[in-house]
Amino acid sequence: MEVYSDEFLISDDKALIQPQRVFEMLQKSYWAADRDIETIKKAIENSLCFGVYRAGEQVGFARCVTDYATIYWLADVFIDETYRGMGLGKALVAAVHSHKSIKGLSGILATRDAHALYERHGFVVVDEKKYMRRPAVKVEEK
Repeated sequence: MEVYSDEFLISDDKALIQPQRVFEMLQKSYWAADRDIETIKKAIENSLCFGVYRAGEQVGFARCVTDYATIYWLADVFIDETYRGMGLGKALVAAVHSHKSIKGLSGILATRDAHALYERHGFVVVDEKKYMRRPAVKVEEK
């Protein structure tokens, strides 16, 4: 899958992912700052991943842990602070939710501060403003 947002590429191609860049970005997060590079590499290996790239440099990341049948956990959504405010987070989450492998599945995630971003994509708060859930939707086969 490849989607363009202006000069930015959003792709699910794991060959493009730059684990060191993902590590550097996640070190600045409140939820993954304590992860080491080996843990991040293993998480990438075992997840459906999405990268955001500008001129070959990775500037964003998201991953889904899923059974590909009923549910996915959206995790590690991150845009490098240099590129925030450009709509890349919205474009990344939209690309994730339109991905053929998880489209129509129920989604869950945890966030402390990005409720508005996820509500745009059908998530609703389910527990003390931290956990959100996106109900499964029937997808018509073409």
